[in-house]
Amino acid sequence: MVTNNDRSLSRRDALKIGSACTAAWLSGGLLSAGAAEAKDDPYGGFKMGVQSYSLRGFDGKTALKHTRTLGLEYWESFPRHIPMSTLPKHIQKHKTLLEDAGVTVMAYGVLPFDDNETKARQAFDFAKAMGIVSLSANPQKNNKTFDLLDRMVEEYDVAIAIHNHGPNAKYDKISDVTSIVKDRHPKIGACVDTGHFIRSDEDPVEALERLSDRLFGVHLKDVKTVVEGDKRTKHFTILGQGDLDVPACLKLLKKLDYQYCLALEYEENPDNPLSDIEVCLQVVRDAVAGLK
Repeated sequence: MVTNNDRSLSRRDALKIGSACTAAWLSGGLLSAGAAEAKDDPYGGFKMGVQSYSLRGFDGKTALKHTRTLGLEYWESFPRHIPMSTLPKHIQKHKTLLEDAGVTVMAYGVLPFDDNETKARQAFDFAKAMGIVSLSANPQKNNKTFDLLDRMVEEYDVAIAIHNHGPNAKYDKISDVTSIVKDRHPKIGACVDTGHFIRSDEDPVEALERLSDRLFGVHLKDVKTVVEGDKRTKHFTILGQGDLDVPACLKLLKKLDYQYCLALEYEENPDNPLSDIEVCLQVVRDAVAGLK
């Protein structure tokens, strides 16, 4: 069901686009509606969204509402917001919720994978039914698992994006990802989590560069290194307040013509994250403006 707030937002969006086109016409320009939208896009053409784990304190419907309040139209959904099922009624229910909210789910995860083909097919069948283009994944590091994933991505045309989880995880370092994907299907690649690479003492910009030809997801996340005497700790923080070079990441992604979901992920303050997320998004908008 479309709420009053959703209808108002749609009308405001339409009026905004219409006003931009009218202004261009009156000034003698030949600006199309699409060009007007591009001109007014504060994210410079990036499919800016949110990893819905950032909104894990809310149910799926409320999280979608907050996503639109934040001015975003794309999701990487984590499984609690859209539980995995291929039952037609379940798929239709969640497609309707997404459509009514004006949100497109592009990615999903993070999912484990091993050599169990039945479980793998459940994930890929779900992704295909929902229109999801990439699955953020934490696969077992063995040939049987990746032989299976080779077949699945070929059959379903859905990418596998290996997500790095930080120190002591299976994909701690950039080289852990590059070495496992180098001889695999072109649609087996990476979801670069910038914050977790910082936690692993890796350079996120280098990660984006080295994985550029297999980049199917980005979790834009910041981490601050704190040094107290001989003790060195790292903490998740608001984007732009940590060690992540946001402008450098966006500059490279623009150069790469990155077309998958650029998902902000904010792990702190799960019960009341919206004001913090808005600060994060302003950092992104400022960095995008700097690219121009």
